Amino acid sequence: MDRAEALIRLAQARSGHLGTVRPDGRPHVVVVTFAAVGEDVVTAIDHKPKRSERLQRLVNIESNRWASLLVDHYDEDWHRLWWVRLDGPASIHHTGELWSDAVDALVAKYAQYQDQPPGGPVIAVAQDRVTWWDGTR
Repeated sequence: MDRAEALIRLAQARSGHLGTVRPDGRPHVVVVTFAAVGEDVVTAIDHKPKRSERLQRLVNIESNRWASLLVDHYDEDWHRLWWVRLDGPASIHHTGELWSDAVDALVAKYAQYQDQPPGGPVIAVAQDRVTWWDGTR
């Protein structure tokens, strides 16, 4: 797998694991839906039930902007295993062009959003570093 294929696999993955850093330095990882928008990967706070509107991932990014998004594929044939990780600065958007483009991209990728698009903040993670591995190496 080369960088171009890694980015295609990242963009096509249906879910990923968003890692952020809590204000006390501890890691925090959540499963997210996401889409690629330009050089960013975006995820949004949607209508699914949450314990609070003040989500830990938002608090974390406000304190420390660095984040990672990991996608992977598991198979019993370990030659078919792969993962792709994007690391970069994250930003939070409540309105604006990136927010709108992110919602449009998420609606296009996930049929579940077509009747009720995400309405909350959008998190954008820039491509500072992309790393990958596959079982054929």
